[in-house]
Amino acid sequence: MISQFSPEPGSRWSCLSDLVSVPDVYPAGRLDADSEGLLLLTDRGRLQHRLTDPRLGHWRHYWVQVEGCPEPPALDRLRRGVTVRGERTLPARVTRIPPPPLPARDPPIRFRRHQPTDWLGIALRQGRNRQIRRMTAAVGHPTLRLVRHAIDLMDGEPPLVLGDLAPGCWRPVTPAETRRLERLLQAPSALSRSSRSGRRRRRGGLR
Repeated sequence: MISQFSPEPGSRWSCLSDLVSVPDVYPAGRLDADSEGLLLLTDRGRLQHRLTDPRLGHWRHYWVQVEGCPEPPALDRLRRGVTVRGERTLPARVTRIPPPPLPARDPPIRFRRHQPTDWLGIALRQGRNRQIRRMTAAVGHPTLRLVRHAIDLMDGEPPLVLGDLAPGCWRPVTPAETRRLERLLQAPSALSRSSRSGRRRRRGGLR
């Protein structure tokens, strides 16, 4: 399904309103229709902006099943950044991981008898369209399955995690998570920090 609450005319994909009956919420960030995992839904525009502004660099953590077994040079390229549609991606955190405990995918991934697969843990601070799929394809290892399992609030505490939430299910945030999100809204924004930094530089240039 698509990560929005309004269906697209003529699309074969369903949308979030088929699963979530809470009114007036929308996703803070998106997953493409072929991907799975954690979405944070909110009715607060400032929170949505705070979590998706690329200048704030919230790490998003993914389990990624790829075709083939990437060698260290390919993993290093992913870590340093690769060129996607003429623009270099930001450095990423990339590790090889054991297969995570996930339910079977519906529909299943494509299977090739003589083609091995491997699992990577990839964390990004940006969210360009189909970015991980394009990154792994650029190093010769197309993505077969992509699951976002955590979002880091960058507050010194553990990330928000998918946990044992089943596909297609949702839950309210806990009181502790609510307090963390409230504190996130009270922190200075990237734009205000940038403006203050610019003012300090200008003042410094006059001394």
